[in-house]
Amino acid sequence: MKFISKFFKNNTPIINVIRMNGVIASGSKFPGSSNLSLESLEKQIERAFSGKKIAGVALIINSPGGSPVQSALISERIVELSSKNNIPVFAFVEDVAASGGYWLACSADEIFVMSASIVGSIGVISAGFGFVEVIKKIGVERRVFSKGENKGMLDPFQPQNSDDVKVITDLQEEIHNQFKEWVSKRRGNRLDKEIINKEGIFEAKIFSGVKACEIGLADSIGELKQVMRERFDEKVIFKEISGRKKLGQRLGLSSSKYYKVIDYIEEKIAFARYGL
Repeated sequence: MKFISKFFKNNTPIINVIRMNGVIASGSKFPGSSNLSLESLEKQIERAFSGKKIAGVALIINSPGGSPVQSALISERIVELSSKNNIPVFAFVEDVAASGGYWLACSADEIFVMSASIVGSIGVISAGFGFVEVIKKIGVERRVFSKGENKGMLDPFQPQNSDDVKVITDLQEEIHNQFKEWVSKRRGNRLDKEIINKEGIFEAKIFSGVKACEIGLADSIGELKQVMRERFDEKVIFKEISGRKKLGQRLGLSSSKYYKVIDYIEEKIAFARYGL
């Protein structure tokens, strides 16, 4: 494995730990949101790779996924700093690393899971509702004015248009290919075409931690402290790198309870897709 030269003879090694819990989404939709984004994690990531005696950075991941853009931004920043500072990265999956959550896991040099962890879902999804019949029944007249042929694409109050659907599915295919390329690049020869085709790895299937290790999506079963002590030293020091609270939070000014409830519900829905 690379980064061997970073081992320490006379000093106790340090493992900086970043927790990545929640849905991956751009910025903060609500004040105090717990969503994962480059904006919310960048300072933690930078601090995790700075300092002396750092033997490695550990990512504790528990995410059902979310924004592919934010997944890519976070992952690329981790890989960049790992390479620049010659510090290895280890991902430890707790309950789930699915979709964008697995995208994040692939930023690590090695991925560890628990036997019952849920891993995979390498795919892209978008969902919505159609209210065409509803507005007819209640006598609502839809009035929309726009310039640009595609400006009203996928309007939920208009009948579904096959051309609109093709635009979305073509876009999904492009993003799906980017996801597959990222996984293939980061997992390297731990995946082969025969396994990919046989197991449907790139068809959004999910796997248990045990199965993920068998097919190459993960490297081994293992828990953070146990694995790092075996890898480096029994006396290894774990430092959790937490995000710095915003001024309002430090002063005890909490955001609206309604925002927090909505945020909580959305996160529970995302995790519920995997039975969690």
